[in-house]
Amino acid sequence: MKCSVWLVGLGLVLMPMAASAVEPGPEPLGIGLEGFPYPYPARFLPLSRDNEAQRLAYMDVAPTGPANGRAAILLHGRNFPASYWQPVIVALAGAGYRVVVPDQLGFGKSSKPVGPFTFDLMAADTLALLDRLGLARVDVVAHSMGGMLAIRLARAAPERVNAIVLEAPIGLEDYRFTVPPVANETLLKHEGELTADAYRRQLMTSYALSLPPSAIEPFVEIRERVKGSAEYPRWLQSFVNSYQAIWSQPVVHEIPLVKAPTLFVMGANDHNAPGKPYAPPELRAGMGENAAHARALAARMPNGRAEVIEGVGHLVHMEATERFDDLTLDFLNGH
Repeated sequence: MKCSVWLVGLGLVLMPMAASAVEPGPEPLGIGLEGFPYPYPARFLPLSRDNEAQRLAYMDVAPTGPANGRAAILLHGRNFPASYWQPVIVALAGAGYRVVVPDQLGFGKSSKPVGPFTFDLMAADTLALLDRLGLARVDVVAHSMGGMLAIRLARAAPERVNAIVLEAPIGLEDYRFTVPPVANETLLKHEGELTADAYRRQLMTSYALSLPPSAIEPFVEIRERVKGSAEYPRWLQSFVNSYQAIWSQPVVHEIPLVKAPTLFVMGANDHNAPGKPYAPPELRAGMGENAAHARALAARMPNGRAEVIEGVGHLVHMEATERFDDLTLDFLNGH
């Protein structure tokens, strides 16, 4: 048996070594996803938040088809980096659009603030990016949490928004009516204890995905590799802060006030509702009727429309890529 020698006082103590080496974990990532490739070069806009210097990461993709003089900005969901927009970027750029794809502060390759999040600040950061790029007016394509940001953006600066596509947006109900407040400590414990397998199951089941598990593996990989960063506690706090913003800052009451032409593209199987596990059972069952909410809200808007795709969950642009691209381009080109 192999032994290692420990010196104790003037004597020698022999300690047996493990017969086999410990399996190495995944290679760590920085909390800015340093080392994780994006499909297009990441650029950075200097910002300030929490009295700290921050960087807003974004991709800026030129048209690959004949340029139509228009630009689209893509707003990501909470559990996803901007890189997951790649199929939509390809479709829009091929149709002549310039495509701008930011990671909001707290997500992806952007800096991770530790103070409370607000959708108003996210909207201000997005407008600062458009100003930097000289874009006076854009089309907005937004997924999940990005849909809540899109509503605040359209309300804060209606003259900057031409048309909106909301892909499986959250915020179509006021979660405060069904979910009690959840302390940061509880959320930090829950998120910190989530294993790779548990997170994989959460994405597949909460989002009712029709995708093979391999399709979501990059998102699981990111989360697991970030755990190896020395700044992981900061990442975790930032992630929890985004939940608190979703819960405490509803947009559903503002959606009927949005004047820009708006298309909801919903997966019929998508019953995702943030905070649902924390809701009382008698209220939980009624949460997440997203397709029905989208139809009802679209009918109350000056220029709203809802399309529901059967057999699809929360990641419409990945589950039904061709159908999503066709609906998006048809709508945007028509406005």
